[in-house]
Amino acid sequence: MTTLSYPVSRRSPRRLGAFVLRMFRPRVYATYGVLWALALEGSAVGSGWAPSWRTAVRAGTLVLILLFLRMADEQKDLGYDRVHHPDRPLVTGAISVAELRAAMAAIALLVAVANAPVSRWSAPLALAAPGYAVLLALLERHSARLRDGQLLNLAVTYPVQVIAGAYVYLSLADGGTIAAGWRAVPLLLVFAGAFLHFEFARKTERDTAPGRRTYASTVLGPAGSGLAALLAAAVAAAAALVLFRPWSLTGGDAVAAWLPYAALVLPALGGWQFFARRRATWPVLPAMGFIVVFYLALIIQALAQPK
Repeated sequence: MTTLSYPVSRRSPRRLGAFVLRMFRPRVYATYGVLWALALEGSAVGSGWAPSWRTAVRAGTLVLILLFLRMADEQKDLGYDRVHHPDRPLVTGAISVAELRAAMAAIALLVAVANAPVSRWSAPLALAAPGYAVLLALLERHSARLRDGQLLNLAVTYPVQVIAGAYVYLSLADGGTIAAGWRAVPLLLVFAGAFLHFEFARKTERDTAPGRRTYASTVLGPAGSGLAALLAAAVAAAAALVLFRPWSLTGGDAVAAWLPYAALVLPALGGWQFFARRRATWPVLPAMGFIVVFYLALIIQALAQPK
């Protein structure tokens, strides 16, 4: 099946809308982006944090960055999708490369304009993640090893998530809300670990069809991929312990501070089902649930801290 090429036309908004609803389910990706922004900002600010219009801009920016990355991935994975996902919009011609690139340019412009009043450097900081994604696409086009090596590809593609998280942190620092310091390291590790738990979990399976991109088909193997998922969740929790020191609090503050660690029940449940119950794949719901519950708990913890 080949891709049909359509120029950008008056039909493009409708076609883009259909693409977003199918490939960027708002209830999933938008919810994730908003929770990510609130949890990260609240955890960075800590005592006295309250969401503001700048928070809304940062949350909207993360959602738009995720959409930009989704559009970039569709183009990057076109050859793979022709074989393994022949019903994808770009493969069938339901959307064209030109339309996706026009939408990506519009997203970049919207992100820059929205962030201009937030702080002096917020706009260029917000464009760093989309810029990295474009650079990576160019590199992958000329390097089969980078494109096809799953763990190498993860190592070079994952930093875009860190860059997006750093945008929130540095935007807060640039605006004078926080003072940049060593806390940035465990803070970003908290969110890196949470995301990587889901990333490894969703690609952990016992029997992999030839050519499928799952970490189970690499040198990690099913057990190694599953252990990597558990380790990532443990890293997130350990970094949170270093950052928040919940044992030093008392009363209601202590209760809120310990809430995020209750979310570890979900990775443990996923691990039990995959390893002990011998499921063919890592269950998706506990992996997704960990991110949602963990981030919600971080938000509650931030809001509960006294001013």
